[in-house]
Amino acid sequence: MIKNNKIILLVGLMGSGKTSVGKRLAQRLDLPFVDGDREIEKAAGLSLIDVLKCFGAEEYRAGEMRVMKRLLQSTPCVLASGGGSFVAEQTRKLAKLNALTIWLKADLDLLYNRTAGRKHRPFLMGEDSRLKEKLEKYIKEEYPFYSEADIVVETHDERVENTVDRVVAAIEQYYLKEGKNA
Repeated sequence: MIKNNKIILLVGLMGSGKTSVGKRLAQRLDLPFVDGDREIEKAAGLSLIDVLKCFGAEEYRAGEMRVMKRLLQSTPCVLASGGGSFVAEQTRKLAKLNALTIWLKADLDLLYNRTAGRKHRPFLMGEDSRLKEKLEKYIKEEYPFYSEADIVVETHDERVENTVDRVVAAIEQYYLKEGKNA
């Protein structure tokens, strides 16, 4: 049984499963679940798409970083980060201090299948015909940052509970290896 006294931060691209896995992982570990994207919307009083439209990408990322800074200094929870938030150096540094970071790594086809046709993802807006190109670009740019996570769990086209099982096993293995009492 995992007794965690840190934030568990889930990182990965849009469609990797951070929210769906995070909600079930939080239930399993008896921790609150916090969705980074919803917290950005609450702080801005706007949807993610409207934040991006009104303020642009640079201010969107700055606001995201402020929200992540606050969340990464709060009490233990399972925190699903925004897709690009872990790219920011300040966020990665705070995460190393205050969280156990888990990269939900997904391949291009899985990300495409999970994001195609979805209109609520601001950084994937536009023609679906260019979606794979956009996702390939994000994989190339952001996977090197995600690779700094403490744990990597490959996600597949499977039941969410199966992914949660593998995340829990990876956390237990991490703490055993590190000789830490979770």
